[in-house]
Amino acid sequence: MPASRHLVQMSDDAPDSLIPYDEIVQEALRAVVGRVLGEVVKGGLPGEHHFYITFKTRAPGVDIPDHLIARFPDEMTIVIQNRYWDLKVDKDRFEVGLSFNQISSMLHIPFAAITSFVDPAVDFALQFHVDEVEGDINGHDPAENDGETEAVQPVDDGSNVVTVDFGKKK
Repeated sequence: MPASRHLVQMSDDAPDSLIPYDEIVQEALRAVVGRVLGEVVKGGLPGEHHFYITFKTRAPGVDIPDHLIARFPDEMTIVIQNRYWDLKVDKDRFEVGLSFNQISSMLHIPFAAITSFVDPAVDFALQFHVDEVEGDINGHDPAENDGETEAVQPVDDGSNVVTVDFGKKK
């Protein structure tokens, strides 16, 4: 007799899980970013592939130059396409050399700080939740990149966009 299987749909009324599914899924999807970047380390960017990686600049473990933190006090998007160097990938972070206004900079970014990873060449995107960082900038003038922008919403058009948004119940 085959084992009985039960499908339980999650809803707002579902009991709190003792298994941290949201954290497990987030960690697994961040591993996708690490694997993709690891493949680039081995063989370079194939074809038209390139990446937009957005991360929290003040998340634990982020190490970027002070002039970039001053310019992007909360979040920053980098592009890995034509001009990058010294890309290295570890289990929980990556580092890459990029130029900003002709100033060379090395960035060290933990995967846990990433809020989105996009490869527009194949319409692939991952979005992540990053907990607010203690000491976030509040009450300061917004950086030029933090102006009024329209939030990007996933489109159900058959594209390869994966959004993971598990709200924590209190």
